[in-house]
Parts: sequence; C-alpha cells; structure tokens
Amino acid sequence: MANLRARLTRPFAVLAVSAALGGLLTVTGAAPAGAAPAGSLPFDGSPLTVQNGRFTDSYGREVVLRGYNVSGEAKLAENTGLPFASVADAQKSANALRALGGGNSVRFLLSWAYAEPVRGQVDTAYLAAATAQLRAFLDAGIRVYADFHQDLWSRYLFNTGSWYTGDGAPQWAVDAGGYPQESCGICLFWGQNITQNQAVTRAFHDFWHNSYGLQDAFLATAQTTMAYLKQHLTTDEFAEVVGFDPFNEPYAGSYDSGQTSRTWERDLLWPFYVAFRARMDAAGWQDKPALVEPNLFWNANIDTQKQEGGLLDAGTLGPRYVFNTHFYDQKAISGILMWGKASDGQYATDFATVRDRASAAGTAAVVSEFGHPLSGTVSDKAPTVDKAMYQALDSRRKGADWWTSPSGSGPVLSGSQWQWDIYSGRHHELMNANPDKVLTSGDAWNDEDLSAVSLDGSGAVTLRQDARLLDRVYPGATAGTTLAFTYEDRSRDGSTTLTWNPVPSTLPNVQQLVGSGQYGLLVWRSNGGSAPTELHLPASFPTATTTVVSDLGTVYGPPSYTSATPVAAAAEPGGTGSRRLLLTAADSGVLHYALVTNGATAPSATLLAAARSELAAWAAARF
Repeated sequence: MANLRARLTRPFAVLAVSAALGGLLTVTGAAPAGAAPAGSLPFDGSPLTVQNGRFTDSYGREVVLRGYNVSGEAKLAENTGLPFASVADAQKSANALRALGGGNSVRFLLSWAYAEPVRGQVDTAYLAAATAQLRAFLDAGIRVYADFHQDLWSRYLFNTGSWYTGDGAPQWAVDAGGYPQESCGICLFWGQNITQNQAVTRAFHDFWHNSYGLQDAFLATAQTTMAYLKQHLTTDEFAEVVGFDPFNEPYAGSYDSGQTSRTWERDLLWPFYVAFRARMDAAGWQDKPALVEPNLFWNANIDTQKQEGGLLDAGTLGPRYVFNTHFYDQKAISGILMWGKASDGQYATDFATVRDRASAAGTAAVVSEFGHPLSGTVSDKAPTVDKAMYQALDSRRKGADWWTSPSGSGPVLSGSQWQWDIYSGRHHELMNANPDKVLTSGDAWNDEDLSAVSLDGSGAVTLRQDARLLDRVYPGATAGTTLAFTYEDRSRDGSTTLTWNPVPSTLPNVQQLVGSGQYGLLVWRSNGGSAPTELHLPASFPTATTTVVSDLGTVYGPPSYTSATPVAAAAEPGGTGSRRLLLTAADSGVLHYALVTNGATAPSATLLAAARSELAAWAAARF
C-alpha cells in the first residue's frame, strides 16, 4: 500500500532511465553582477510581455518557455524551504538544466513558511538566499518565474506519525485556525487529502475567506518578496524574470451553501488574483504578468474529479495575466483507469482545451506542471506519457495528422516539467520533524519520484530520463507568427524507438534526408523584426552534422551567426555549451519554413535541393 500513497494528479513513482553525462558538465562561476550571461547576443535578455495571446520580447518575437520546476526540494525542511543547499549547487543545477535538459526557463519554488516564519516578520536572510540561488539560473541565460508553492496547505497540519505531509503555510497560520487532528481516512493517494482531510479543507476555506487575516498576511509577504527581488537583482537580471505564480493548485477546500466551483472562482479566487496583481504593481512588477491558475480540478481527465472552472468569468486576462495550468494523466497514474501506454495524440484534446481557454481569455498559456512517476507500479508508462505530453505542447495535431493538416497546429505551448531536483534519491528529510522517519529516496515527499535528474557517484548531474525526450528542438523565439511546429524526438521506451510522426512517403527526398534521425519543422510568417527566429539545438544535433532545409537556404553544418547570414548557429546565453539555430528574414508577412535534422551525413547538393522543392510545394499547399 505504501507505493500507492500518492496523488491522482501527480503521484509517487519512478523508473530511472539514466543518461551518462561523462565530462559534459562543468560548474562555472556566476557572471559578474550586472553582466549579461556569457554568449549573449544583442537581442538576448529582453523583458517579456503578453501580446496577441503570446509571450513576446521587445523585438516582437513570439517566445516559448520550456524547462522544469526547480524544485520539489523547496517543499522540504532539510534545506529550510530553499531549492538548494548552496549557490554552488544552484549553479551546477542551472548549467545542467541548460546543457542537458535543453531548458530556457524555470518555475522557481519559494516557501511562505520560511519567508514569514513569524507573523508580520519577513525573514530577509531567506529572501537573500533564495535570490542568490535564483540568480544562478539568470546567469545561465535561463528565464525565471517564481511560485509561492503549497500542497495540502502546510506541513504543520500533519502530526509526526502521519502517512502524509504538506508544504506552504507557516506554523503560525496553522495555529491561528485551531484545526482538527488531521486524517484522510481510507486514502490511497496523497491528493485525496485535498478533499477528504478536514484539517486541510478547513484551512483552505479559511484562506479564501481571509479568516484570521491569513490572506492579507500572505499578500503582504508576497509584496515584500517581490520588492526584495527587484531591489537585489540588476536591471538586466530582473528583465529575465517573467512574472509570478501567486498560488499553486488552488482549491476551495469546501464550498459555501449554494456555491459552485465556478462561482468560487468568480467570487473568491479571482478577487484574490486581482489583489495579488495590485501587490505586484506596488512592488515594481507592473510590467510583468501574474501567471494565474484556475481551480485545480478544472481539467482533470477523470470525469468524477472534474469541476467546472478555468476562470470562465474573469473576462479578458491579458496582458497582465497569463493562463497557467497543470496537467497530469490521472488515469495513467491510477494504475487502473488506463491500461497500456500512451500513444500518438494521447493528450491532443487535453492540451487543445488549454490553448482554447487561453485564447478565449485573450492571453498566453503556460502548463507549469506536467510529468509522470519514474518509479513504482505505473512508471513503465512514463516514456510514452511524457512523449505524448511534449507532443501536445508542440502542436494540437497528433503525428499521424500533422503533415496533412499542419495549419491546425495552434500556438506552441510553454511548459515546465515537474521536476528538476539534483538531490533525487539523496535526501535526508525528517518527515513532519519526526527523527524516526528519515526520507531519502525519490523526492522525499509523499512517496513521489518525478525528478528528471539526480547526481551520480562523482557528484555530476545525470539524466534519469532519455535525453532524446528531454533535450528537444523547439522555437524559443519566432520573428513573426508561428503557424505550425512539430518535433519527432525518436525517444525510447526501453529498447523500442518511438516514432509517432514519420515523414510521409509523399515527400521522398525529405524522408531520405531525415532517415532514422530526429527532426523538427517550423512554419512561420515573418514580421519584419530585426532579431532572428531561434530554434534550440539539442546536444544530439552537433552543429557540424546538422542539416537545415529552409526557403532561406539549405545548409549542412550551419556557419557561425552574423546578422547577414540567413541560416546560422550560435551559442545560447549562459556559457553552458548549449546552442541554437538562428534564421534571419528581413521581410514581413512572408511564409517561411525550416526543417532541421540530424539524420543526414554529408547530404549531396542534389538531395538538399530536391528536399527543399518538396517542402516548398508542401508549404504552399498547406498554408
């Protein structure tokens, strides 16, 4: 039964698929204060806003944020609510996230309990340590959005012998409520505490009704935290802070008489976000969006759990708010409701719902948590579940339909996988302060095990999942409007290579060029901006053996970037060795396409030209 104590929306387990890093990782020192990250180009590091339902930089490029949550360690007491034990560990993690995980952004977890351990007294030592660790990611060229995290309200609700624990609110906030002895009753998953544990449900209810001034206190601490970050980061560093996630996985706790999930969002959750937005403005974050989450259960994929929501009555959100949601396959996690593994297009409809809700709200979307257990009874599903989730982030079309109807792809979604915890399997957490319950395995939190990384015997960061799944081609910035994107990662499920989007036989030269390799294809319409379109190049795409076929040119081994080079490669900011493909088009309103693959070895000019002709005809017909 112990392995079942997890949550239907994000549980417990992990099959570790290791990827040896060898000498690939090095820990570099932080950049000098105020200096741009190493390898930066003139168009790097501009602040993001929300325009036309997309994250947009100051050059008018659509920006896609991809990365990880950093990290579940902040839920634990062992490092006093911080993601890392030291700045050196934060630097090591950031460099690896960029070089091995392919991320350009992180959701950075903070703890209210440690930010305000005494009511009305913000711990500036905690804020200073958190800021220094956050800066390590900015130095690596990684954008950050912060999150005051909570699960099950607070660890202080739970007794020392409990099967479960929480995180979030400080001890004094729990003491104020005088809550009953916590008990989940007969629970198989930790998430059942959200609706079945009366201590948890009453605490949530109190917060949303501002009982004991709890919400006022939280908002004041949030404002102080944001003001501290702005004051202690340089202007260039603060520019790469995307925004703030006010509250993780909000839920009413219990509904008042006559109240529904939808009216709770309208009458209590949304006013809280408006108040939080005002605190952001007061703290100097007026140009950054609040990344607001709807009712936790609005998009549950088990009908009995689903509740009406999605901030339906909030009106137009953008540009000061971003629609921020999570997605876990509760059916796959249950071990009962989905037999077998995920397949091509498994989550196309679920993620289309996210796209459509954000579009209706007039703002951008981000899926700030997704993933699957990596050990335990359902961990065998992880390779296919995670592949299908990334596929759905890339396009609303499944692979079998993409080539014939790419124009229906929709925007490429931003997302942060749960999670990137370098201490995975090496914790020393006294669960609920109980010295007889020292947790070391997995995430050391409610039997979860979802970290994509761990440390090997030498202390180097090592991937626990297939690098081909995690380190992906994606359009980090598009100079214009993205019309369609797909990426075939050829990731593995054990010894089986998963190919869900093969190049069709109607494009024989493109098919020959790609062969059994990985490929990505972006179609966009230019906007006349001065900065190029960017595609992240995974480590599996060495510059010298990467092939690009585009209307802008055909290249095997892209040359170094200059503003006059239409198809080129360059380092990504941060000095970690990660790279990007840069595509420069000075025109406006023109259809462009670019296929990038690692499947060819010294392709002939004839093959490149033939592949280009096929893609040109395909693009003209489909768009």
